[in-house]
Amino acid sequence: MPEAEAGAAPPRAIEAIASYHAHVYFEGAEQRAQAMALREEIGRRFSVTLGRVHDRLVGPHARPMYQVAFATDLFARLVPWLMLNRRGLSVLVHPNTANERADHLVHALWLGERLPIVNVEMLRESNEPEGPLAPNTKPEEGA
Repeated sequence: MPEAEAGAAPPRAIEAIASYHAHVYFEGAEQRAQAMALREEIGRRFSVTLGRVHDRLVGPHARPMYQVAFATDLFARLVPWLMLNRRGLSVLVHPNTANERADHLVHALWLGERLPIVNVEMLRESNEPEGPLAPNTKPEEGA
């Protein structure tokens, strides 16, 4: 029986994605230095919002990390660039829709080692998607 007949949900429009987050993970001093160099490079090349660096575990993340928030029109340039330049670090890229839990657990993609998402109960199954982004970087170089 085809999926549509089996009660599967209809396909969602990509317009459900308000923006994206990339979480760059690190562990130990050497990886932290690599992550900070990558953070600086991202800020020089892309118009994004660089979040705070968390040297301890926050939210559902199993390692220290920082977040890079970016608009949907930047996905096709930033994500391939991260694929080639992530410096061996694990990076979680997820959309921001109206379901934070599914965004992190179902709709995400991993670059490098896939890490566990912990404290899943913190992630809401229904929420307002992130609004328009206000980048805090001023790119000086192209990707």
